Amino acid sequence: MKIYDKKNSQHDNNKNNIETQPSAVALVHDFLLYRGGAEKVLREMKKVFPPAPIYTLLKQEERQFNRYLKADNIQTSFLQKFPKFLRKRHRWLLPFMPTAIETFNLRDYDLVISSSSAFAKGLVVKSKTIHISYIHAPMRYVWDWNKEYLEEKKLKGKMKLLTRLFLNYLRMWDRLSAERPDHLIANSHYTAERIRKYYRRPAKVIYPPVEVNKFSPSRKNAGYFFTVSRLVPYKRVDLLIQVFQKLNLPLVIVGDGPEKKRLQKMIKSDKNIKILGWVSDKQKVKLMERARAFISATEDDFNISIVEAMAAGKPVITLKKGGAKETMIEGVTGEFFSVATVEMIADAIGRFKENENNYDYQQIRKRAEEFSAEIFRQKLKKFVEEKLSRKK
Repeated sequence: MKIYDKKNSQHDNNKNNIETQPSAVALVHDFLLYRGGAEKVLREMKKVFPPAPIYTLLKQEERQFNRYLKADNIQTSFLQKFPKFLRKRHRWLLPFMPTAIETFNLRDYDLVISSSSAFAKGLVVKSKTIHISYIHAPMRYVWDWNKEYLEEKKLKGKMKLLTRLFLNYLRMWDRLSAERPDHLIANSHYTAERIRKYYRRPAKVIYPPVEVNKFSPSRKNAGYFFTVSRLVPYKRVDLLIQVFQKLNLPLVIVGDGPEKKRLQKMIKSDKNIKILGWVSDKQKVKLMERARAFISATEDDFNISIVEAMAAGKPVITLKKGGAKETMIEGVTGEFFSVATVEMIADAIGRFKENENNYDYQQIRKRAEEFSAEIFRQKLKKFVEEKLSRKK
């Protein structure tokens, strides 16, 4: 028999459902505030469990996520009742988030799958409930980026001390809450190693889903370099702008975030560099397919955009750290630089230009197909089946 939500058994013939004893399933996600890589993972999880309701701490009021996830039943926490100006500045609500995730009532579910970069793994469920948590990253601002986070906020005096004390508390909560799931999945070996280091737990690696079939690979291009990123300090988009201003090369940036105004001031009247904000999926696909190459300067846990660029047959220029080391093949799918500096990035672009005619766009696409959404769904289903069968 197949996993299905007891209230929505009409979906039990869907080909993505799991063959096992009938169960009620819920999906839990940190936030539904913008569409990034984690939300793409959630969307594919929803395809595996079509009737499953989605629980999240905060959600944009628009119904775009209902359409994007094909979900009619999205439940939010008590944080959604806070005034709109606070919800727009959701980091101000950090002190309430551990409590908010713990107050979800999931007692009627036999299987809960959380999609977590921060809080979703901290669910409290009944002993009979199996909780599997897909970890996109250990909470960055309390572990890897603690120092950088404090510097970015430019806090001083008592406020800096209070923030440091709160982050210490949050780090302890994060470590203890990581013990609650029955099983952990990591989005890369890089993330799995950090889970082992910070949480002292093993994690199964299942790479995130990439919708490779949305892209048509081609050698043709319109001459510009391309990047997709949230405009936040650690993504180092400012560094890319400096490099492309120095080299006088065209760069198209898709993304939005708190750094946008500062980055726009950097480019001023520079016609070579454009910040488009967020665009539709169709627009992003077209921009990717017409790019000369994709470029990124950040250390990411996986970075779906890198593989999407490869799906379009485009070489990638990126930092040789994080998940990129697991998806990229140097000299075949693109070029690495070892340190994120203007000089090192410029050198990698130079090497790319020298070898540009040697890149085989079909070979680049073939590499991307190893990370397809279909493979993700198959591996997730197999993992869940194994854990459910052991529970019997």
